[in-house]
Amino acid sequence: MDPSMEPREHIGNATDSSSKYDIVIIGAGPVGLLLSTCLARWGYTIKHIDNRPEPTKTGRADGIQPRSLDLLRNMGLKPAIMAHAPAKVYEVAFWDPSSNSEGIHRTGTWASCPSFIDARYPFTTLLHQGMIERVFIADLEKNNVRIQRPWTITGFSTDEKADPEYPVEVRLEHVEGQGSETVRAKYLFSGEGARSFVREQLKIGIKHKDPIAHVWGVMDGVVKTNFPDIKASFHDYYIDYPLIRCEHGSIMVIPREDNMVRLYIQIASSTDKDWNPRKTATEEEVQNSAKKILQPYEIEWERVEWYSVYPIGQGIAEKYTLDHRVFMGGDACHTHSPKAGQGMNTAFLDALNLAWKIHHVEGGFADRSILHTYESERKLIAENLLNFDAKYAALFSQRPPAAKDVAAATETKKPEEEEENQFIKTFKESCEFTSGYGVAYDSNSLNWSPSHPAKASIINPKGNKNRTGRILINSNVTRVVDANVVHLEQEIPVNGAFRVYVFAGKPSSTSQALQDFALNLNKKNSFLSTYLRRDIDSVSHHECHNPHSHFFTFCTVFASKRSDLEISRDVPEVLARYRDHVYADDIWDQRVPDAKAAAHAKMGLDQDRGGVIVVRPDGYVGIVVSLVEGSETVDALNTYFGSFCSTNKLGDPRAQL
Repeated sequence: MDPSMEPREHIGNATDSSSKYDIVIIGAGPVGLLLSTCLARWGYTIKHIDNRPEPTKTGRADGIQPRSLDLLRNMGLKPAIMAHAPAKVYEVAFWDPSSNSEGIHRTGTWASCPSFIDARYPFTTLLHQGMIERVFIADLEKNNVRIQRPWTITGFSTDEKADPEYPVEVRLEHVEGQGSETVRAKYLFSGEGARSFVREQLKIGIKHKDPIAHVWGVMDGVVKTNFPDIKASFHDYYIDYPLIRCEHGSIMVIPREDNMVRLYIQIASSTDKDWNPRKTATEEEVQNSAKKILQPYEIEWERVEWYSVYPIGQGIAEKYTLDHRVFMGGDACHTHSPKAGQGMNTAFLDALNLAWKIHHVEGGFADRSILHTYESERKLIAENLLNFDAKYAALFSQRPPAAKDVAAATETKKPEEEEENQFIKTFKESCEFTSGYGVAYDSNSLNWSPSHPAKASIINPKGNKNRTGRILINSNVTRVVDANVVHLEQEIPVNGAFRVYVFAGKPSSTSQALQDFALNLNKKNSFLSTYLRRDIDSVSHHECHNPHSHFFTFCTVFASKRSDLEISRDVPEVLARYRDHVYADDIWDQRVPDAKAAAHAKMGLDQDRGGVIVVRPDGYVGIVVSLVEGSETVDALNTYFGSFCSTNKLGDPRAQL
């Protein structure tokens, strides 16, 4: 792991070895592992169990979307993932019946993550879930957390009157009856999957959006075939994955590591005369279906690693929590088709969303009401996913797209040049959603809107291109201390802190505004000063992310060449303490070719006057304000943070009395 990504300090009580824990996590799949990894790094005590004797050996999820790869890099885990040499999918190929009735032919290809999305990693990474799980497990072990296997949960209860600090009692048992224990925790999390014991005990129902309409077989293995798009994957990791339809059914082909390939093969549909949603099929029957669909091409299996048959239905939990002590995430909350590759990726974002909110509550920064936003934000995304799932399927079920539509869909156009073409519109929405960049949270205390308590004319300045509740726009800048060109949005690791990006414009134009910003940051009642570290006097000189507070990291970006900047001269002391996070906005960007300061321009900020962007710990924009002289900039941020932090005295002069 890159040393800059490793946690430098902890605020949880990681040394407690009693039967009391900050959180008990049930299930060591993607959602449980990412939640555990974040909280372990931030110092919390964790009891993490799984009912399997070992991590996933075969099958299950395998697709990491571009936004998730951003997250894994930000956590310092991307190198370990890529060390397994996963397949990378840059294009999707579509195959349909030939007009001469002689089998199938390729009707078109396009980018799986087109250039209009502006992704750092414009491809889908395909890797066995078990390998992904082991990357997290190895990181957990560095922080003294080990998965307890094979153990299961047998009961739980919550009683805040009996124990206000550790109100959740959890009863656990070895799967084979070799032991049992009862522990207490502040929180319980179910990452058990679709058959969640916790959800059943809470009597939380699943709302099924659509009846089961298809039964699919899925098969992982090594094949011998003359089908062009599979053959290509054996020679190059940068390949297509084909979607195939014909009178015999449908197949989606997913290239995998180690010359393997995954085939999703439709074996039954609600349109069949003998439709049965519980239909099953043998391995040989599914292979025979695949052979018919692929005609005139041939396919044989050298070996099969994993095989399963399952119905595809869409469901969503009515609640994600009842008391904001016991939570659920991942497949325990939402089930859907695997064809768009969203299950594991949605689970990752469930976990991160909850992790930082628990961290801020338990660290004393945020009011407990912040936990209410976990369900409202993540349930919305799950509902959007289910709606998208149906739209995504319909996009290709009606007709093969025309060549002109395919070409137009992948072009980058200005909004005023867009045509009213439903295929193009749906395609672009689908690409944005599948890549992960389409996640959009509604307004609340964390995501500013005109109805937010923070009200000032400098909020959401004219031209701002960052939308609150959406991921920060990426940009390249030059780090002043070492002249390295870096990805600005990746510079602050997932450390549980809000990221405050001070776009300082031209030093000659903003010198006074920057000094005033620093002056007001240092006031006793500011959002920063109110939440200073208790050990601030002993913090290492080398701590670059959280020298003042566990809850804020600052970056300062000047619209200037690096050679013209001097940190000791141009950066106020409080911001200069983050000297590793001072940057020059002097890198050209093809998306704003005429800009003198590309990062400022991409954000929609004045290239002379700058602005301030507050980004949540999970990478989503919370608020954007202008950088102005006087106290107004910090006043606006005090009101923003004051809407959800543990004190409502931010910015109140009486707080100093």
